[in-house]
Amino acid sequence: MKSIRPSTSPNSVIIKATIDGAINELRHAISKLCMSEVLEESEMAVIQIERFWHEAYMDVDIKTMLLGNTVINGFMEILFNSVDPQVLKATIFILSEMKSKDKDMIQTLTRVDYDVECIVALFKKGLVEAVVLIYLFRPSTLSLVEMDVVDSLIKVIKKKEEDLLEMCLNPKTASVLLLGQILGSNEESIGSSIAYTVISEKAIESIVGSLEAERAEERIAAFGILLRCMQEDGKCRNTIADKAELAPVLECFVGASEGVRFEIVHFLSELVKLNRTFIEQVLHIIKDEGAFNTMHTLLVYLQSALQDQCPVVAGLLLQLDLLAEPRKMSIYREEAMDTLISCLTNFKFPTAQIEAAETIVSLQGRFSASGKPLTHAFLLKRAGLDKSYQTLMRMEQLRNTPGEFEETVEEEKAADDWERKMAFVLVSHEFGLLFEALAEGLKSRYAELCSACFVSAIRGAARVCLLNRFISIFKSTKDIEDKALSLLALNTFIHDPEGLQDLNFSAKEILKGLRELKKSSPLAIEMMKVFSRGHDSSTQEFRNHKELVQVDCSEIGEVLSIVCFKDKVLSGHADGTIKVWSVKDDGMHCVQAHDMKDQVHNLVIAKSISCYIPQGAGVKVHSWNGGSKLLNSSKYVKCLTLVQGKLYCGCQDNRIQEIDLAKETVGSIQGRSRKLLGKANPVNALQVHNGVIYSASSSLDGAAVKIWNASDYSMVGSLPTMLDVWAMAISSDLIYLGCKGGTVEIWGRENHNRVETLQVGTNGRVNCMVLDGNEEVLVIGTSDGQIQAWGLS
Repeated sequence: MKSIRPSTSPNSVIIKATIDGAINELRHAISKLCMSEVLEESEMAVIQIERFWHEAYMDVDIKTMLLGNTVINGFMEILFNSVDPQVLKATIFILSEMKSKDKDMIQTLTRVDYDVECIVALFKKGLVEAVVLIYLFRPSTLSLVEMDVVDSLIKVIKKKEEDLLEMCLNPKTASVLLLGQILGSNEESIGSSIAYTVISEKAIESIVGSLEAERAEERIAAFGILLRCMQEDGKCRNTIADKAELAPVLECFVGASEGVRFEIVHFLSELVKLNRTFIEQVLHIIKDEGAFNTMHTLLVYLQSALQDQCPVVAGLLLQLDLLAEPRKMSIYREEAMDTLISCLTNFKFPTAQIEAAETIVSLQGRFSASGKPLTHAFLLKRAGLDKSYQTLMRMEQLRNTPGEFEETVEEEKAADDWERKMAFVLVSHEFGLLFEALAEGLKSRYAELCSACFVSAIRGAARVCLLNRFISIFKSTKDIEDKALSLLALNTFIHDPEGLQDLNFSAKEILKGLRELKKSSPLAIEMMKVFSRGHDSSTQEFRNHKELVQVDCSEIGEVLSIVCFKDKVLSGHADGTIKVWSVKDDGMHCVQAHDMKDQVHNLVIAKSISCYIPQGAGVKVHSWNGGSKLLNSSKYVKCLTLVQGKLYCGCQDNRIQEIDLAKETVGSIQGRSRKLLGKANPVNALQVHNGVIYSASSSLDGAAVKIWNASDYSMVGSLPTMLDVWAMAISSDLIYLGCKGGTVEIWGRENHNRVETLQVGTNGRVNCMVLDGNEEVLVIGTSDGQIQAWGLS
């Protein structure tokens, strides 16, 4: 090989002289940096070194010349002592460039921890570029938290790109990476507090921008931050879904680590917990964007994912598959369903079981503005307990700006359509195999799993494997919501002849629960009608009244009033006493007696007041605070009832009046009628139930019992009894009429047909009646001093 002589041309000589001069000048600047005791000289040296770095000749290895303990620590001394922004930026720039090119540079520092603290202090004072050097030093998460850098990181993230110095690493990128590191901490309280700070500082949109970053690690950190923020405050997912470009996120999936791949799926699964119309838009983006086939990628990943990650992956895959109408065959759907069922039945992994059950619940696709599943509340609404649903909606509206969360007709239709498609998929897979898995989950000792399986099972079609479990829950639970949800589940069986036949084996127990629910759930009343239609018109099999106990009070005269209050029965007697009774299985026991010095007719009790008819005109209203007053003093009142602050009075002259106790105003429902045979036709009994007024007078006036609309006072019906009625009690489905000769007629409240007659074993007139709060016990007071309790079984 021929040797190559160095060029001796005039140009090469000039270049060599220039390089030699530059090297000498650089060495002089480095010497000043390390040796000078004058701060200004050292600062000037830093500026010169930065200029050399930018203008370095290819033959000059500046990094090698700067590398060394003395030089590096000289730069650090500048950071400790200088206050010149230009000098500090130059120092940070040089150290960052050197650190990015030499990972071992940190070993040349003699006081690493102290040096990092110094750099962090400068960063928190506003030296934005220092964040790059902080990131390159790779501090621990704990030290970052202790140094309290989050607010400063957020400020950099929110800055515009053009305001940041061009460095080996963009300061915003470094800030996102550090914030992602902190939020990735396993310390729940730390992550929660920082996520809240990110949201409250309105940094979400800036972090969303990092999803399009060139560096994959910045994109990964960004969706990790956004996932944590959605988990902390779900309202921010609307902003994320509206602003995010998801294609770069999807491209991170291929080649990523196992943990990162699941975090991507988790992020996307959380992101689609939106209102129904917005969900489908985002699902289409996930399905169609990106350089790879998303559904195929998820399918491959599902086959190797960890057990407790599989349900989330399967849930997302199933939603993407359902963007089109359910098909006869889909490998994606089959794999997703098989995975969910497999996880649900794997009792060795309860975490995966719970995750699978909760995923199935969320597949209904109804979410609040904060991303919480509405399935439970929505099912309660269907069961007739819509108060929980309405309360939840009101709370959502209070937490959001006006108009941000409003149910629309389009939204409801979209939700119904999605639920229909999802129900078809869940029910049809392997002839309802999912429901067998849910039935097993209902037996679990884990409350979360049992609850999620319960809600999921209700949403599907009736399955024999679930019937006995639903009946068991309906009969045994004390929780009103669980009872209502199991009622909704049982309702899916009554439309099928075979299902109804199966239910009839437990009809008596079911009817007992229906009576408990009928006050709060119209569905319970509808189901009672269905059960009744399957039997003879008298429905004796289902309405069997049995005498429980009788007490003889004849020595103190007639029983003039009877009332149930909390767990006690109060009776008013002709001698002016009120007795308080405890009712137990072994009988009624008087526990208190009060001398009222006046006969108490038609006693009614509310939370803060009691009302009764004294011997003279008017109505006595007594406050628990001690005060009392006489209302309606111009009328002789025969009967009264109190409903929601309104006192309804039936009068001697046949009038029915409504008194607003708060305003003390009087309205007339029924005007005075003509006298019959020269005598007035008094209203003997009065009750108000579910917005309907029932009044009883003499049958000579056309009908003994008249039924009125409480809102407009129009007459809406009557009962054709031939007996004189002196007392009434109304339940959700029955009307009890107390008459002369110890007779109680029982009429259907809906059909107005007589279903039963009780003979209470006395010739005395039935003066008063009351039902207990559960409508299971009827207490009767008679003119010959008898008190009886009858049970409905």
